Amino acid sequence: MIRVLQCVNDMHRAGLETMLMNYYRNIDRTKIQFDFLTHRPYKSDYDDEILSLGGRVYYAPRLYPQNYPKYFKWMEQFFKNHPEYKIVHSHIDAMSYLPLKAAKKAGIPIRIAHSHNTSIDRDFKYFLKQYFRMKINSVTTDFCACGEEAGRFLFGNVDYTVIPNAIDTSKFVYNPIVREYKRKELNISNEFVIGHVGRLSYQKNHKFLIEIFNQYLQINPCSILLLVGVGEKEEEIKKQVSDLGLEEKVKFLGNRDDVNELYQAMDTFVMPSFFEGVPVVGVEAQFSDLPCVFSNKVPKEVKFGKKTEFVDLDASITTWIDIIEKNRKLERKFVVSELENSPYNIKQAHLILENYYLDMMHREEQ
Repeated sequence: MIRVLQCVNDMHRAGLETMLMNYYRNIDRTKIQFDFLTHRPYKSDYDDEILSLGGRVYYAPRLYPQNYPKYFKWMEQFFKNHPEYKIVHSHIDAMSYLPLKAAKKAGIPIRIAHSHNTSIDRDFKYFLKQYFRMKINSVTTDFCACGEEAGRFLFGNVDYTVIPNAIDTSKFVYNPIVREYKRKELNISNEFVIGHVGRLSYQKNHKFLIEIFNQYLQINPCSILLLVGVGEKEEEIKKQVSDLGLEEKVKFLGNRDDVNELYQAMDTFVMPSFFEGVPVVGVEAQFSDLPCVFSNKVPKEVKFGKKTEFVDLDASITTWIDIIEKNRKLERKFVVSELENSPYNIKQAHLILENYYLDMMHREEQ
């Protein structure tokens, strides 16, 4: 059996983490087993499921600059204690330079960097991340990306393999019965529901989403905005909602394990992100036959639904509102037959990653 060490920040319910779990649940675990190296000192949402599937979870020091000497010392000892790892697969974009550098020093033969984005968060590590982005190819043997734009952003002109952000499509097919009871549970009756799923962060551009919604209420006051997720901008976003007097109109639902059902309760999905890779939530929303409005910073390759449109971030709020209002007239339907052969269907896509690992191990053994 091949044990693959997946390097992540943590395993809470977010896009990248959910994508990894989709693959983990579907690969042949008699051939390939996932273990997870996290960089947070706490248990995450998916940890118990990982353990139940035969995986392991390790907790490395946080990747703060002041921690780097401690981190590399910890990683050196970790790889000495775990000689079973021949594949390290890192999913933390430019920061993957750090665990992959440690893996290279330890002599790990297969070191995979996986790009999940097309830009970098402007946090206190922004300039360090730009430096690591320039250096990442020097510590990496193999390259993966969620899409073409994400691959070019992190790796430049090197060859990389696209691993689709695949999902269990059966959980997301539109179901009017689920819609009815989920809306009742949320105390929603005839309101038009605009939805968003994503970390409450700079990247997702919630401030602009709130501005769009606030003005949309002027033409359709019988509307509600559902925000699913948590993040570092949560208090700032809640203050904006309060300042606009929208507390009764905006529902903060936090992290949820019923996101597939929450899509059913929505009427349109709006994502005005500053940057994205191929967003898992965008895939999920389209499989739910939700009309979707994405910013032009979301890669076009995510689109497969007929009800998906892209809007320039520099366009007026009126432009966004016109599309959302047009979506109010669209009917949703049960479209399972159109989903079975999609590249985003995990039932087929898991073979891409499974064969990728098997081929690499075969290459090393020759």
